[in-house]
Amino acid sequence: MKKCYMIICGKLFDGKSDKLFNNMEILIEGKFIKEVGKNLSKPENTEIIDLSHLTVTPGMIDAHVHSDILDWKQMASIFGHSSEWFTLSHLHTAQRTLERGFTTIRTFNSSVEGFGLIDVKKMIDLGYFPGSRMIVAGHVLGTTGSHGDLTQNLSGNPKLADAAMNIGMGNGPEYFREAVRREIKFGSDFIKIMLSGGFFTPNDSPLDQQLSDEELYAIISTARNLGKSITAHVYHPPLMQKLVKFGITGIEHGSMMDEETANMIEKAGIYVVPTFLPYDEIIRLDENNLAKKPAEFQAKLRKYSEKLKSGREVLINSKIKLGYGTDLVVVHQCYESWYEYDSWIKSGLDPFRALKAATSINAEILERENYIGSIEPGKYADISAWSKDLLTQSDALSECAFVMKEGKIYPALHSQY
Repeated sequence: MKKCYMIICGKLFDGKSDKLFNNMEILIEGKFIKEVGKNLSKPENTEIIDLSHLTVTPGMIDAHVHSDILDWKQMASIFGHSSEWFTLSHLHTAQRTLERGFTTIRTFNSSVEGFGLIDVKKMIDLGYFPGSRMIVAGHVLGTTGSHGDLTQNLSGNPKLADAAMNIGMGNGPEYFREAVRREIKFGSDFIKIMLSGGFFTPNDSPLDQQLSDEELYAIISTARNLGKSITAHVYHPPLMQKLVKFGITGIEHGSMMDEETANMIEKAGIYVVPTFLPYDEIIRLDENNLAKKPAEFQAKLRKYSEKLKSGREVLINSKIKLGYGTDLVVVHQCYESWYEYDSWIKSGLDPFRALKAATSINAEILERENYIGSIEPGKYADISAWSKDLLTQSDALSECAFVMKEGKIYPALHSQY
């Protein structure tokens, strides 16, 4: 017989509405939500979960997690670790995000070797370990010396850098056709590419085009032919426009967005996961946190500060489908996903737009909208609850008081149940 729960909500955000509902009930049968409403009848032996002092939401979703970073303060030693270390780091992150109310994360492997991330995803799905559901790309794809090539940091030792080259880094259309097929063969849910340079890597620029047009077409056409979505790390408007023309599914960052490009993206129905947080230090000039970032990161943020500020305004005022993703690699741990909500609210976005981005919109981006992202009959019983006011406190997602995934209760970091 399936286990049944009745959750008594104080307030309820259902994942789709621009309002909170008072005094609602959620009936859960097994892994799924059976009914949502008031004064619901319940089967015999149903267990009551009283969350009448909390605000209940769908389990949150973080769509841009670097889950292989165990501790950002140890980034300098990344090449001193084995593939097994990175595999365990992915598991650690999934456990930490779950207890913080994020029941699903989209992530990828940026380490130098191995497919351990996909094994972690499978082990969690099979129930051998607790953890957030993982939507994964086995490896990012990029060219030699690109933002995806972590061995930029070893450029002073060419022999070591060449030996340590990441899986997924290469050159030429044929290489990338094979790389896409290989990623899908070993279980990647989507394809992630590095089109432009970035802020964290020392030897490139966020304005660079690091994949040729031929390489870009090879990746996108191969992935589409195999039924996989493709998202691209990119900042520069001309490169974003090129991605639109080539048929990209989504964009990560897009932080230097202009209005012309935003209009193209809107019309094409392409999503953007803007990852506001990593640029807050320069946009709101937090010198303390800025100083925690590598020197080249700081220098690039200062150099492109005006473009980043105007780009955020364009993103905020656009009608682009915006997803919620954190991209934490320094200053905060990769599993501290609540900080992005704080950034959205302080940037002037409506709380409901941020909440929908982290629930129903992200479910669409992850192509899992039939199962997660909202509280309604037939969806997985992925449910989180919060003690703070989601509409008035920008740090409201910092304290998860209750978490359930697929009808099973897990320990919450700040449990009030």
